[in-house]
Amino acid sequence: MLLRPDEGEEVSPRTVVKAEHELLDVFHTAYAPGETGPRPHVHRRHADAFYVLEGELVFALGAERERVHAPAGTLMIAPAGVVHGFDNEGAYDARALNIHAPAMAFAESLRARRDPSTYDPSRFDSFGPPEDGGRPAADAILRGSGEGDAVELGGSRALFKAEGGDGDGTFSLTEVTLAPGFTGPVRHHHETFVDSFYVLEGNVAVRLGDRTVEAPAGSYAFVPPGNVHTFSNPGNEPVRLLNVMAPGGFEQYLKDVAHALPPDGGRPDPHTMAEIASRYDFHAAY
Repeated sequence: MLLRPDEGEEVSPRTVVKAEHELLDVFHTAYAPGETGPRPHVHRRHADAFYVLEGELVFALGAERERVHAPAGTLMIAPAGVVHGFDNEGAYDARALNIHAPAMAFAESLRARRDPSTYDPSRFDSFGPPEDGGRPAADAILRGSGEGDAVELGGSRALFKAEGGDGDGTFSLTEVTLAPGFTGPVRHHHETFVDSFYVLEGNVAVRLGDRTVEAPAGSYAFVPPGNVHTFSNPGNEPVRLLNVMAPGGFEQYLKDVAHALPPDGGRPDPHTMAEIASRYDFHAAY
């Protein structure tokens, strides 16, 4: 599935559904200057995360409602049990990708809230702050712009903002810069991972099954398990995107590939690449 920048299901004036799957729900959210976001709450069985695309959000975390400023490029993850809420206290619009992993029917909960007379909060994994305060604010993950482990992949680069070992490991998020002319990995599928791409800058060519589509900035490509796909940058300028996968852990594949690349920039040994793929859920479709 590929959604263009303005596509998706609007479930509230501020929220558009970009992906809905049992492993991962993804939303685009937008808050005007001074607008109040969700009041402090907690999820007991899934993580709630925000990657700030534009502007700044101020989060209130933990029993003490610790205030954390998150400007553009910041990822905040509230694992299950961490109290969290946020506002836009700035003078500019704030936009973010909101990730729920596993989904726990969060998109359905937003639809249900349209009719308060029938909304039953007990059906969904969202609760008020617990009496004991929940997990400490220190259990939340906060990585600012440019923060995270990084690897070089030829002329391309991957910056790992969320990995399988972060929080409860329910998803990973990687900032990827594709070099001009990057041909992409071989067509492949994953049996257990959801794979998805949000384009930050430039145009990405996304291969979904037998068709190739152009994804400009603001587009979101969503690939459930079992679906053949790949991506490339056929243009003359670098492209930036977010790679969101659920559950977490596949980022280790990219780290192993980076270590296997020849230092002279030549092509990697195919037997080594096959051995690396065999350790992870990467299945080539030649």
